[in-house]
Amino acid sequence: MKNAVIGLLAETSLHPGTEQSTGVVDLPVARESSTGYPVIVGSSLKGALKDLARQKEILNINEIFGEQNNAGAVAVTDARLLLLPVRSLTGHFKWVTCPYLLERYMRDSKLAGRKVSLDIPVPEKEHAVVTENMDGLFLEELSFEVTQQDITNIAEAIQPLICHSFVRERLASQLVILCDDDFQYYASYGLQVNARNKLDEVTKTSENLWYEETLPPDSLFYALLITRPNKENALQGVKELFNGRPYLQVGGNETVGQGWCAVQWLGEGEV
Repeated sequence: MKNAVIGLLAETSLHPGTEQSTGVVDLPVARESSTGYPVIVGSSLKGALKDLARQKEILNINEIFGEQNNAGAVAVTDARLLLLPVRSLTGHFKWVTCPYLLERYMRDSKLAGRKVSLDIPVPEKEHAVVTENMDGLFLEELSFEVTQQDITNIAEAIQPLICHSFVRERLASQLVILCDDDFQYYASYGLQVNARNKLDEVTKTSENLWYEETLPPDSLFYALLITRPNKENALQGVKELFNGRPYLQVGGNETVGQGWCAVQWLGEGEV
């Protein structure tokens, strides 16, 4: 076992935070600088994996994940966004993606030693590609003309990243492919912003009001785990972290139940 891909399906809201505020949002989610897409940075994901290893009292933690003066045997990449759930006014929520994210998933899969081949449609602006026939599609406040196309092969390529079989089964019917520009709008402006407050214990008056951005449950990310030469056995130790309980907490706000993801493990060559 040389490399692996892990799928991270959000079971609760996620706040993979950043130290910079943006406008009225005091605590935005971390984003890729080039695309603006939400991301779980590799250092945060690696820290979450290392913390889980400590909780399970794994003895060779430093060998696997490294320490200040020594590199670990396993490199952990950023967890990249693949599917973003968006509210639909014409039915249940939709899982939205775009050609760029699907193309990047194919490239990343090749790097991890997995073969993923997709015939990716490229919809025009304000058009959406779906499997089921419908007259039109509303995502939040925007409407899209619908192109019906068999995209079950794309859904089947994404399904292995999802832990729950019953979720995998409904992916094809809820999958929507938008053009890159339209997807950018939802990735930039479609996330939930929560107002949070700290109250004085005696007077119950506000001491600190702030606004915090979160990713919705059912967001799907994936990350690569790549081993250093002659250190392939270390990856087995990471895989064993999820034996019996395939869940990982990432990002902030653990004490209010945020950040829990269902983890799906895909080793090199697995389809």
